[in-house]
Amino acid sequence: MDDLTLSRRAAEGREPLPKKERMKILRGQMPEQDAMARARNFAEVNLGYTEQLAIMEADRCLQCPKPYCIDGCPVAVNIPNFIRLLGEGNVKAAADSLLGDNALPCVTGRVCPQETQCEQVCLRAKTGTPVAIGYLERFVADWAINNRDAFTAARPAPSGKKVAIVGSGPAGLTAAGELVKRGHAVTIFEAFHAAGGVLIYGIPEFRLPKDIVQKEVDRLVADGVQIEPNSIIGKTYTLPELRDKFDAVFVAVGAGLPVFMNVPGENLKGVYSANEYLTRVNLMGAYHPDSDTPVLHGQRVAVVGGGNVAMDSVRTARRLGAAESVCVYRRSRTELPARIEEVHHAEQEGVRFEFLTAPVEVLGDEKGWVSGIKCIRMELGEPDASGRRRPIEIPGSEFIFPCEMVVVAIGTRSNPLLTATSPDLRVNKWGYIEIDDDLQTSMPGVFAGGDIVRGAATVILAMGDGKKAAGNIDAYLRGELKAPAAAEGEAPARVAAEVPGAAH
Repeated sequence: MDDLTLSRRAAEGREPLPKKERMKILRGQMPEQDAMARARNFAEVNLGYTEQLAIMEADRCLQCPKPYCIDGCPVAVNIPNFIRLLGEGNVKAAADSLLGDNALPCVTGRVCPQETQCEQVCLRAKTGTPVAIGYLERFVADWAINNRDAFTAARPAPSGKKVAIVGSGPAGLTAAGELVKRGHAVTIFEAFHAAGGVLIYGIPEFRLPKDIVQKEVDRLVADGVQIEPNSIIGKTYTLPELRDKFDAVFVAVGAGLPVFMNVPGENLKGVYSANEYLTRVNLMGAYHPDSDTPVLHGQRVAVVGGGNVAMDSVRTARRLGAAESVCVYRRSRTELPARIEEVHHAEQEGVRFEFLTAPVEVLGDEKGWVSGIKCIRMELGEPDASGRRRPIEIPGSEFIFPCEMVVVAIGTRSNPLLTATSPDLRVNKWGYIEIDDDLQTSMPGVFAGGDIVRGAATVILAMGDGKKAAGNIDAYLRGELKAPAAAEGEAPARVAAEVPGAAH
């Protein structure tokens, strides 16, 4: 059956294809920019499915009686339902279904690691390739954002309750979207001048365009969410002051304090943390020649780390004109934590990988500028606490990579600004907020989620926390959820963050 016939069949609302016919359809490839062209621009790499490709891919879904894909989704999207509606040609109904479950589908359709979550447990993966759930989510979400007039849902009756959300990243925005649906008055307090958190300062334009994030934020504002930018909780207000003004608070400030290597020469000019480097470029447009916030344009750039943040940094360096953009990672390709798609795109764009390599010193010239990075080769030993094989230095294997810039992307940790001004808020030894199973903190009426609880993790896990927190805050406001035991002097039942981490 050809593509056009499939599209017509769906658009005309005909009977679904038999399973045998569905199994014959191959997974649709994502259209994307040419690798060498995109390595010199900041436009989005993936171009998105056409309607014909989307409907054809939707036909691959087997509509399993037991949809494991839903269990694999941290925000519990009813994946078979929106895919079924899309396959029937009813994009509006598919969008209604998706938006009912996911506050930021345009975002997750682009940056969520579906390959290790919903797609990993797709039954089609057992005998071939999984349904391209992420690509379909993006298609439906983009249709919805570009057809806002088609959605005229009535606002719920006001509950009379006010909720403050600290931070407008994925956890905060998700919680806000869920809470306004329940009639609560929601105000987000954001430290930066623009809403979006890591979605705008941490993830590059070529992966997640800023206008897409802004459209998602605009939709939440249209639903009634208020946003107060330039509000630093811990400076502008303290958390106790905020709690006095609101019926409940959700803390979702992320974990944005950079971690460094602690090697000689790390304070030389030309060494960036990935946080600063990406924030300058993503949020402040430092790649523009007339930007008020300049950024260095090294011809040879070394990025240390192997996660998604490292991929974002090393690919950004290529777009800023680096002739050599090298990812230095102390383990092998097998242990690389970045998404497979991001690694593949990086290699296509000319990024070089130095696996089993660890920096031991940043070298500089007589003026204090970076001139190179001294590294040592590694081999893998027994697994460590993370489950990955521990890298061990190979004596005498040192070598020097000449470069003008070094970007350190080995992780982040909690920023103590908020917690230092909240003496009743319990934190663990790494400074992450302690919570119980309901995401409640030791302060009555204060909930927390996302990276400030679990350590640096993915956007979708933060969103899952935001969705769960919203449900629990709603129950708390209706008197159905008691204050945590910690409010009476006992330790919370659970600590989500057990080790520091790094990922987007």
